[in-house]
Amino acid sequence: MKKSAAGGLVYSTEQGRMCPGCRQAIAACQCQRSSMPTGDGIVRISRETKGRNGKAVTVVRGVLLDAVGLAQLGKELKTLCGTGGTVKDGVIEIQGDHRDLIAKKLSTRWQVKLAGG
Repeated sequence: MKKSAAGGLVYSTEQGRMCPGCRQAIAACQCQRSSMPTGDGIVRISRETKGRNGKAVTVVRGVLLDAVGLAQLGKELKTLCGTGGTVKDGVIEIQGDHRDLIAKKLSTRWQVKLAGG
């Protein structure tokens, strides 16, 4: 177990990352669920290689879901693309260039724009 400088639990080997506010697992956190992200309602999908040794990563930004919903969507997209990825700071990152496939999937629920080159 790791503890933060303020003395609170930040990681548990049983439950993973812990919320510093309510001291629950991130998946069961009540204070995170109450805060919905704000935005213009447009999901932007881009391809990035900067800082990744030239390897492409598909980045999905602007999805208006809470942390739990965003993690579930990230899992669905990783399964759809058959590759790995992560969800960090409200952004879904999928390994490889899968912009067209992800845009087709997400366009049924949100307005989608392909951003960047």
